[in-house]
Amino acid sequence: MAKRSTALLFVLAAGCLALVPTAPAGFSGARAYEDLRQLVAIGPRPAGSAGAERTRAYIRQQLRAAGLKPADQSFVAQTPIGAVSMTNLRVTIPGAGPGRLVMGGHYDTKLFRDFAFVGANDGGSSTAFLLELGRVLKARRNARTIELLFLDGEESTGEWEGNDHTYGSRYYVDAARKAGALRDIRAFILVDMIGDRDLHIKRESRSTPWLTNAIWGAAKRLKRPEFSDESTPIEDDHLSFLDAGVPAVDLIDLEYYTRSGAVAWHTREDTLENVSARSLEAVADVLLTALPEIERKLAR
Repeated sequence: MAKRSTALLFVLAAGCLALVPTAPAGFSGARAYEDLRQLVAIGPRPAGSAGAERTRAYIRQQLRAAGLKPADQSFVAQTPIGAVSMTNLRVTIPGAGPGRLVMGGHYDTKLFRDFAFVGANDGGSSTAFLLELGRVLKARRNARTIELLFLDGEESTGEWEGNDHTYGSRYYVDAARKAGALRDIRAFILVDMIGDRDLHIKRESRSTPWLTNAIWGAAKRLKRPEFSDESTPIEDDHLSFLDAGVPAVDLIDLEYYTRSGAVAWHTREDTLENVSARSLEAVADVLLTALPEIERKLAR
């Protein structure tokens, strides 16, 4: 995650899957954490690397085991370090109504040449979260078709500037536009860096207000202190959708530290000991609680 706030750059920073009538199977933080552990064991996973391909293989394996059918969206991105092959992974979970709600996050890790960056939180948490969410949504009666989107190439190859970032989301939106399918995307929910053991998610100020309010309203009803009413602007994959006129929200905690108070974001400290299954479960509880309201608003 090489994101920055335009105001401030944070340099600190197997359950039952049978279909049930109304409620989904519960999101298991422990199961998501096991996915996270497996991803971290792969090692660095920058776009175009062998680690990224092993990550895709793991994602496909887990989705298929849940009865879902992943599809590749491959492309070649022109970056400051040359052409890089990238692949978004998509899986569709049918729903009753027209259009689709897309929930996504990136699986690539930032490229560092001087140390092995395993990205437990930054790249790992969003991937593990989406895998477990897929297991839950597969067992749910969805009012709208839901697409899970595992994005490649979110990280910059160097510094976060110009167009050296968010390659996967920009390609996805452009492909949808060219295919005449952009209107089918009714909203986009982005999860990124949501595994911090001391989770503190602020409202992202450029995110679509009604979508943000639906999620934070659910957090208030659940009395989830992890969701703060503080606000900050963050550059992330959701901007590709907002720029195309798609309602979007970013759930992210960029203020990420070790137990001793050292910076964990984009350092060798982004490891399993600094993330928590409880944080992943907290985000899932809020998002799944907000989902019926989001689906109702998408029907209007």
